[in-house]
Amino acid sequence: MLVDSYGMSAQEIIREFKTLPPAERAQVAKFVVESDDSWIPEEFKQGMADAEAGRFVDMETVLSGAQPPRRQMNPPRA
Repeated sequence: MLVDSYGMSAQEIIREFKTLPPAERAQVAKFVVESDDSWIPEEFKQGMADAEAGRFVDMETVLSGAQPPRRQMNPPRA
């Protein structure tokens, strides 16, 4: 069993989480999702970065057979 620096194992944290009222569980879940993106695939993160930078192509353009612009490879985001 791995114990973090505060002396609680993951199983203990999960057990405590399950005892919280729904609103507090939602607050904890929101914190985890916003604080740790390790569960999001790198390809999705790259796609989101491309969209934010305006590097996307209209679906009709792609379906018409036109080649999308080449994507410039950026270093992975941390």
